[in-house]
Amino acid sequence: MRRGSTLGVVVLLASSCAVRKPGEFRVVSGQPDYLLSDPDRRKTPFPETLTQFNGFVAGRGWLDLRPGMDLRIENAYYQPGQPRRGLNGFLGTETARFEVRTNGTLRLAHAGPGLNNRPADQVPAQGLIQKKQAQYRFHRYFYAIVFKRGGDARGAVLLGGKSAGELEQLAASLLRDPDALCGSPGNHCTIFPEACSVALEMKIVVNGTSQKVAWGSMVMNVARQPSQLEILRTFQGKLTPLEIDARDGNALRLPLLPGDHVNWN
Repeated sequence: MRRGSTLGVVVLLASSCAVRKPGEFRVVSGQPDYLLSDPDRRKTPFPETLTQFNGFVAGRGWLDLRPGMDLRIENAYYQPGQPRRGLNGFLGTETARFEVRTNGTLRLAHAGPGLNNRPADQVPAQGLIQKKQAQYRFHRYFYAIVFKRGGDARGAVLLGGKSAGELEQLAASLLRDPDALCGSPGNHCTIFPEACSVALEMKIVVNGTSQKVAWGSMVMNVARQPSQLEILRTFQGKLTPLEIDARDGNALRLPLLPGDHVNWN
């Protein structure tokens, strides 16, 4: 009886461990950076939270797109024959927003009004990312790549690949010889025009309302001098509380991630 009872207790404990709920995120003060402790008690310096999410490192010049992120495109249009910069011959702008879906592909989420007088040889904003490239599941955005063919012209570039491995190979080829990669067929490469601005955004929820904020935004950018603050962050597919001191200005420098819920007053 004692042996059977002991075995039952062991099985019960094992079962309870298997369904145990994860703990909370927690902001921990530190030098030179504050740390974010996740429910598994792994501590990450604030700047590295973005690196873990999508490989972003300040000054490196690129980052991977992940679900919950958006590309907001605003492209300027000019009269034929005019340099595509400045105000001479400027006709106006068109906008488009592509969102990263849960499977990594891109979806045109919004296209602004088109210009009636847009020259036929200038691609509409929503057509800058071709449908074939949008269907790739892995994407990497480069802020500025120098193309020799265009007289050392700089342009932002979006790469798309079928797998993480293919994307790494394409990225290495782009940095080695951008003209060769983006000049060859395959639709892996989008070069945004010089007169085009691309903003990286992400979706969060603030006080129950969905919002778009710039990539790299911090808690302090959406909750200014809060007296009360509640943050929920996704962990293992579930929204999980994040313990943070609303009175600590350094703690409020925590980088936001797509899907965060911030409630404050």
